[in-house]
Amino acid sequence: MIIVTGGAGFIGSCLQAALYKEGLRTVVVDRLRNHGKWRNLAAHPPHQIIAPEALRPFLEQATGIKAVFHMGAVSATTSCEGDIVWDSNVALSQYLWQWCARSRVPFIYASSAATYGAAQSPDAFVDGIETIERLRPLNLYGWSKQSFDLWVKNTLKAGEPSPPQWVGLKFFNVYGPNEYHKGSMISVVKVKYDEASSGKPVRLFRSTVPGLGDGQQKRDFIWVGDVVEVMLWLLRTPDVSGIFNCGSGVARSYMDLGLAVCKASGHKADIEFIDMPVSLKGQYQSYTCADMTALRKAGYRQAFTSLEDGVTRYIDHYLSQGNPYL
Repeated sequence: MIIVTGGAGFIGSCLQAALYKEGLRTVVVDRLRNHGKWRNLAAHPPHQIIAPEALRPFLEQATGIKAVFHMGAVSATTSCEGDIVWDSNVALSQYLWQWCARSRVPFIYASSAATYGAAQSPDAFVDGIETIERLRPLNLYGWSKQSFDLWVKNTLKAGEPSPPQWVGLKFFNVYGPNEYHKGSMISVVKVKYDEASSGKPVRLFRSTVPGLGDGQQKRDFIWVGDVVEVMLWLLRTPDVSGIFNCGSGVARSYMDLGLAVCKASGHKADIEFIDMPVSLKGQYQSYTCADMTALRKAGYRQAFTSLEDGVTRYIDHYLSQGNPYL
């Protein structure tokens, strides 16, 4: 049995689909609520779904757990409910770490590229546990992820028990099917597709960085299928532990993304620039790019999907179809 917290969410449900395909029994920890989130699991239902508040008593009686994938979190970068974010993103992660250490169960959890804060140069996105103190996240979400990463480092330094395998994955800008419930946190690819397919211009933020052109803000966009492949590889490679970036390793501009969406959706390239919302100023990353050296050194060999190929796959196989779910 494999535990997937956040298993009805975006990345979690895509992981659930892959585990289901491999014939593995899973327990999804999530809330389906009433907004159609169940559709993320419709084609690959888990063995059991339990509410987050039921996880602790469930684990205290559980046997036969082979791994815990902790994908659940309050993930909105604009969230300001500090106590709720801490309980979900830090306290629960600490409990799961300790349970996995006692039970000798591998623990793979979601960190975030948001921990890198205002980093602007390629050498600032080097992963690993040794230098994480220098990172300065720009928002509450990033800080919560950084706080748990630091807790992990201090726990290991103190010689306290750890899971037999532990991995923190710093996800960069993930896009792909099953993200439709995310509201304002949905990927830029989906937002731009909706604009282009409705006949509107593809709107991009004007740059707020001196010397940086409009639409030239760059991010590391990664296809969700690549993220899932990394997690499956880790499940099959129990001797690998550490904190790793999980991106494509290539920074691409929002202009590149906008043009790729227009081309894949069969619409003319119509780009319009708009002012950045006040709520994002001061906490907007104008550049991210995952240094993937550490994961490659650990033995991961699979190639990552290019932005153009990923956007085309997303639109052709999901967004333009009657059923856009994985």
